[in-house]
Amino acid sequence: MPEQIPLNDGSAIPRLGLGVWQVDPAITAQVVSWGIQTGYRLIDTAEGYQNEEGVGQAIRTAGVARSELFITSKLRNGAHQRDAALRAFDETMNKLGIEQIDLFLIHWPVPSQDKYVEAWKTLIELRQSGRIKSIGVSNFNRNHLERIIGETGVTPVVNQIELHPRFQQRDVREFHIKHDIRIESWSPLGSGRLLSDPALEKIAGKHRKSVAQTIIRWHLQEGLIVIPKSVHQDRIATNFDVFDFELDAEDLELIRGMDSSGGRTGANPATAAFLF
Repeated sequence: MPEQIPLNDGSAIPRLGLGVWQVDPAITAQVVSWGIQTGYRLIDTAEGYQNEEGVGQAIRTAGVARSELFITSKLRNGAHQRDAALRAFDETMNKLGIEQIDLFLIHWPVPSQDKYVEAWKTLIELRQSGRIKSIGVSNFNRNHLERIIGETGVTPVVNQIELHPRFQQRDVREFHIKHDIRIESWSPLGSGRLLSDPALEKIAGKHRKSVAQTIIRWHLQEGLIVIPKSVHQDRIATNFDVFDFELDAEDLELIRGMDSSGGRTGANPATAAFLF
């Protein structure tokens, strides 16, 4: 069972979870069920993934108490206005079939439409009503974080951002530490592009682990929350088998040297304007 990381609102989140981005809705329930059977307790979905219903089905049939699970979803980009956000949240809860969600995030700031502060105020309202346990954001840059904190006095518990060995985001980590905002890594394996990297293969061989396991272990040792995704039962299991080894100082230094300013694989939060 992965240990939990404390959040700034008094809650705690598992350090290792299962992401379901790009998982076909038709197989999501099966994939999440495999994850829960393996030992994952953090499940990360989003309105934009269109597979919340499958996550909900897995929750109901998992044979694990709801209180043991930590469920995350995210507000879609086209629903930042208060009324739209409330409707979208109701849809999420209906699809998941739960009374309270553990963590709800704003998926992207979409600064061009300039409504993310209104969305944040709506999440605060929903948390105050007891429907959300913890609130956070995803893909927020420092200026976006400073603005919502400055205008509401409420600090997100988590910022879920793209982060992997080729895009380590070290320039923003100090700010997050200062404000006690936990970083959660999406695309933690670099969208699969790192799985054949020779340097990582060498480190993995030294520890008799896979490259994926080595990268996931790196995230954990960096103090990050990590949510690898797979639709294969065996890989879901091996991705979870990362608690019986430790990367040494030489390994960590080598991986630190892989960081690149051009390593981003996803959209840039400063300019991303897609709505869904």
